[in-house]
Amino acid sequence: MTWPIFLFVLPMTVLTVAVITFGLAPRMAQGRVIFDATPDRPCPFGYRMGWLAVRTRDTRAVVTALGLLHVESANWRTGIGSVYNHTLGETRMFVSPPVNGWTFVVGLPLPHPLGPAFADKFTPLLADLGARFVEVQYYLAYPPLDLFAWARVIDGKIVRAFAIGDEGVILNIGKTTKDERSLGLKLFELRGVKGRKGDAGGALILHPTEEHVMRLAGRWSIDPIKIEGAPRGEPMIGIIGVAPASWRQERLRQAA
Repeated sequence: MTWPIFLFVLPMTVLTVAVITFGLAPRMAQGRVIFDATPDRPCPFGYRMGWLAVRTRDTRAVVTALGLLHVESANWRTGIGSVYNHTLGETRMFVSPPVNGWTFVVGLPLPHPLGPAFADKFTPLLADLGARFVEVQYYLAYPPLDLFAWARVIDGKIVRAFAIGDEGVILNIGKTTKDERSLGLKLFELRGVKGRKGDAGGALILHPTEEHVMRLAGRWSIDPIKIEGAPRGEPMIGIIGVAPASWRQERLRQAA
């Protein structure tokens, strides 16, 4: 499977995300990107996006653990607007202020499970964060490439990790959880037929949906689309930074 650079085209049906993104990316001044650091409250995200949920209130500790570069303060509106922006979103990550004890790391430059053709940068990242924080969760919902994934690390152990792409299951660690089963996560949305045999048919290629990923996040931490409804405290600011070069995908060389 070829993994192209992500280009963001927001789904028109997702009005909440589209409204946040449109016109709220940072402004330019003398060739420099300026991020708004006026404290505000959580903004929704999640569709066509990848993110981490880290059980901690220490935003700075998360930024340090990730090794983000060129970090600056940014509020929710411009932070989320930036990671959905066509240009800024190719390299930027937004680390949120805490919401109900969770700090979110939002952006497509995160390492993702890509399968055996690529160097695994996903598992080492989870292992490293899991050694620093009591719980770390990962989510990806990206229908344009038929990519859906989730993972949960508790006390340093990956208790569940699942990823599926257009060619089938990429990663499957641990047993299907009760929360997955309760949401009907049986990969039942038909995408096509593989190896069809006569009228009886063959193996079906089935996938979860964006809604499944959001609802599972709501069971394990917070549904990011509904984050505006989280109990409101004082307005706060987060941090935006550039993803480290070590996160970039690397295709493995095939043996001669």
